[in-house]
Amino acid sequence: MTANPSAELLDNLLTVAGQTTAVREEVRVWSMSGVERVTFPDGATAIFKYAKKPFDSEDQALRLAHTLGVPVPQVHASAVLDGWLGMLMEDLGPSVREADDLDGVAAAVVLHGTRTAPPLPVLDQERLRTLPARAMEHLERLRKADRWQGADDVEDALDRIAQAAEARSAGATLEPFGWVHSEFHPTSLHIGERGWRLLDFARAFTGPGLLDLASWHGTIEPPHPVRLRVFLEQYVAAGGTPDALAPRGGLTAENWALGWHRMWAVEWFMEQSIRWINDPATDPAYIKAVRRHLTDVLHLLEI
Repeated sequence: MTANPSAELLDNLLTVAGQTTAVREEVRVWSMSGVERVTFPDGATAIFKYAKKPFDSEDQALRLAHTLGVPVPQVHASAVLDGWLGMLMEDLGPSVREADDLDGVAAAVVLHGTRTAPPLPVLDQERLRTLPARAMEHLERLRKADRWQGADDVEDALDRIAQAAEARSAGATLEPFGWVHSEFHPTSLHIGERGWRLLDFARAFTGPGLLDLASWHGTIEPPHPVRLRVFLEQYVAAGGTPDALAPRGGLTAENWALGWHRMWAVEWFMEQSIRWINDPATDPAYIKAVRRHLTDVLHLLEI
């Protein structure tokens, strides 16, 4: 894996798009991906987004979503180089306002009502149930690398969740089951002059739509089941399936959703820590986030 090859990727994309040069302007850049606005000699603009594994198939998810009628930015061209994906996409321009809860439920109803598609990875009950065990495998790899040494409490929590996972994961395939955006936050919903578009499909999968609804209010604040219950009720009122409110795994829909969303996040953080970021300097931040989420999981899943 080379250093970020964004310049070469952009050159490839410009060739495909029939352009010779473009002026680049950073919008948001971090270690694994970047978003830039590029301006062509004629004054036209596009969004240049690049990302490395495991975010390197977003072009496929966006094209699929577009084909199935989900409002997303159009992909003009995409290319892969040294494990990095580059895309030239439609520039949606400035948003007219921030997305609110009613925008969120409207977008979720459209996305979850879309027929699911084979290329997306599947998170069914079996896969959900194994999340704590998978997190435990990441922990073992971290410890073999002499990292996360003082994290016995993390192991204990994962162990307890793994034992309860069979019973608590029941109801995973109740509706809404299908497209899951997985980065479903107000910042992923662009409200423009010409309506809304859903962004950031890099980790979309087929699974319980409740995970999207649980992610909308973010994970920085403590989980708020009453607030999510209201959001679920708004979702049903906007045309989402009434099953979104049905109890599952012996829990209320909102506790089930918040608990499993945080367990899903824990497994992802730990995989990131050992595999994708793999930088011991980030360990304290990751351990802190994982501890906080696991405390929430035990509480929400009533373990």
